[in-house]
Amino acid sequence: MHAMTIPKPGGPEALVWAEVPDPQPGPDEVVVDVRASAVNRADLLQRQGHYPPPPGAPAYPGLECSGVVTEVGAEVTGWAVGQEVCALLAGGGYAERVAVPAGQLLPVPAGVDLVDAAALPEVACTVWSNVVQLARLAKGETLLVHGGGSGIGTFAVQLGVALGATVVATARAEKHERLRELGAAHTVDYREQDFVEEVTRVTDGRGADVILDIMGAAYLPRNVAALATGGRLVVIGMQGGRKGELDLGVLLAKRASVHATTLRSRPPAEKAEIVRGVREQVWPLVEAGTVRPIVHARARLADAADAHRLVETNEHLGKVLLVR
Repeated sequence: MHAMTIPKPGGPEALVWAEVPDPQPGPDEVVVDVRASAVNRADLLQRQGHYPPPPGAPAYPGLECSGVVTEVGAEVTGWAVGQEVCALLAGGGYAERVAVPAGQLLPVPAGVDLVDAAALPEVACTVWSNVVQLARLAKGETLLVHGGGSGIGTFAVQLGVALGATVVATARAEKHERLRELGAAHTVDYREQDFVEEVTRVTDGRGADVILDIMGAAYLPRNVAALATGGRLVVIGMQGGRKGELDLGVLLAKRASVHATTLRSRPPAEKAEIVRGVREQVWPLVEAGTVRPIVHARARLADAADAHRLVETNEHLGKVLLVR
């Protein structure tokens, strides 16, 4: 088969479409013939040499895919050759085929195109595990989503609204209208506005109950300042750096908490638990059209370099897909 390899870390040109060995399924795995994958920030970091795949994962980028089951391991039940699926991956989505632990498979939601389904697994599992399982977002609370125009951001906005929260999203001004169409009650231009002031204003001084953050260090003090009493800050990215100053006095006074999590390196059993929650609680919302994949563009899998260049501009809204 062929896959998008990275012989040497670098820019988008470092991605090389090359022949590689076929995946061999373990007893608890299936092989999926990939129809589409999606570009995530982690793929860009891996290409640059900053985010190697966890032990045992394929060396190729790609944290999610959709496709058709072609092989089933001896111990796998509930899945059969020919089923259309999408999957959460530790790597390997930028390939013609990939072996996937059966616990990380999801059926393609009714009403969703097979290609578009590739836009769902990573964002759905990330948002569900962090906003719902960890931060316990409840009806009537306020959710602040940083990077609202990203794949994770557009999904978080929709899921937050579906759960009965008031959603505030930060994004470039040109993305605000679309985010409001997705349900965001308030949008903040992070280049021109202070999100702490805006969140304070729109919540009548109360602050955000849950903050989903992709920036890390650069936003840490202001995120804590924007939290409500009892608020929960969940950091899932470090686009703004690794080390920041945390004022424990403010955190204590607010009885608030800060969590930092990653999905890719979690053990298969933990990922399977998250996937089960997504299938039970989120997939019905997708099938009802309440939450849907937001796809900015499609590119050929062999042209992944162009897709990486597009994502690096930060001009997209939602996901950029790679289609075979």
